[in-house]
Amino acid sequence: MLLLSALISGLGLGSMYGLMALGFYITYAVSGTVNFAQGSSMMLGAVLCFTFSQTLGWPMWSAIVLSLALCALYGLVVEVLAVRPFANRGSNAWLMSTVALGIVLDNVVMHTFGKEPRSLPSPLALSSIEVGGVGLGVYPLQLLIPVVGLLLAAVLHRISRRTRWGIAMLAVVQNRDAARLMGIPIVRAIAVAFALSTLLAGIAGVLIAPLFNVNADMGTLFGLKAFAVAILGGITSAWGVMIAGLLFGIAEAMITSTLGSGYTQIITFALVIVVLAIRPNGLFGRAQVKKV
Repeated sequence: MLLLSALISGLGLGSMYGLMALGFYITYAVSGTVNFAQGSSMMLGAVLCFTFSQTLGWPMWSAIVLSLALCALYGLVVEVLAVRPFANRGSNAWLMSTVALGIVLDNVVMHTFGKEPRSLPSPLALSSIEVGGVGLGVYPLQLLIPVVGLLLAAVLHRISRRTRWGIAMLAVVQNRDAARLMGIPIVRAIAVAFALSTLLAGIAGVLIAPLFNVNADMGTLFGLKAFAVAILGGITSAWGVMIAGLLFGIAEAMITSTLGSGYTQIITFALVIVVLAIRPNGLFGRAQVKKV
């Protein structure tokens, strides 16, 4: 029973990592850059949802909708202020500028929202699932998160491979000049990619908030793990990063339940290093071939 509970918890946690890692996949696929403020985007979604629903007393559905809309808007701000000026000059300074912008957001939230962790109540996280009168120690929300994550991964995969808009976005990173000549609005495509990236992180934050305490620092470690998941799965594969997220979450939960939380980070990140040493392009990634 304990292992079953850990497995389901790991699937829920891994799906959250996968959702955030999908954000890394989107921006890398379109612009060749990533948003290292992705963890802050997750935190923003959780904090805004708490503020609108608990502090202001809004209905939960309207709080979620507005929170996600503001997360997407934050993605546009990241692209305009922290990525575009440097990428246009061929500079890699966006690596540091996105980190800096995330730190700024974390501190703004800390001074406005406060340092105290707070809980976001949800009817899906009030009582655990019971089978035959025996509690499994698993909340319905932990079963919902993997479903949402896999559905979003399927939608992104279909959009990127089967629709004109998705193919156009992929064409931007392959050859910007050719894409521009074909009439593809490159600037708009990259901006939309960053908005989608932070939207996915916001979804992860809203989903995971009832299971964890909401605070200004909650996104830091989650963002780091999500980036590790993106690299582990192969940042060029939507399905790859989602599956890697599930595997990472399950490994985390199993290690915690069997060996204790003190060994969780040591073993999981050691496994990431070993896997990348064997497969440098990730579990499902492919080496890029450039014609010269």
